[in-house]
Amino acid sequence: MADKPYGIGNPEKGWGQVFPLYLVDGIHVENHAVNGRSTKSFRDEGKWAVLLDKMQPGDYVIIEFGHNDQKIQDTTRYADADTNYRQNLIRFVEKVRQKGGIPVLATPIVRRRYNENGEFYDTHGRYPEVVREVAESKQVPLLDLHALTKELLIQYGEEDSKRLFLHINPGEYGSLPEGRQDDTHLSAVGAFRVCDLVKSEIMQNIPELTVYFKN
Repeated sequence: MADKPYGIGNPEKGWGQVFPLYLVDGIHVENHAVNGRSTKSFRDEGKWAVLLDKMQPGDYVIIEFGHNDQKIQDTTRYADADTNYRQNLIRFVEKVRQKGGIPVLATPIVRRRYNENGEFYDTHGRYPEVVREVAESKQVPLLDLHALTKELLIQYGEEDSKRLFLHINPGEYGSLPEGRQDDTHLSAVGAFRVCDLVKSEIMQNIPELTVYFKN
């Protein structure tokens, strides 16, 4: 979701980075996402406080976490799905509402994973379901990117889905002479495809924002 450095040497793109290109002129998107953060570390590092301080009444705040919350061996990031992760999401929702904003919850996009039979499998466990449960209990709009990216990877298949992620051949980029095989972070193609899904989810679940998308 985070903004990544532009330039020839960096093929990685976050979907939040390209999302403003889908919107009509005059709509401001401020992307506070940072690679590698969980609900816990995002709060502990003060990044959530910065977001709240800059947020204005009427702003929509898209909240997507999960990849790093599940890293149980990292005490700076780990947040158990049914306890701290759930509580952090609820806290985020309530704080945004207290300041007059509109929270939007998003389930994490899937990692690219296929078994020996070429069948997709998920790695996120309870985390996406907890987001769905919080969205329902707190009456928050939900962008179910986990379900939609799962469908996308099944549709693409094991080989073609590499285009959505950072599968870089040796010598393809000067900054990555040995190449890179990364099934978590998105390529430009993947970032745009996820944004297509984000747009469809927003139009369906937050219809009042439809007018702000380019045709």
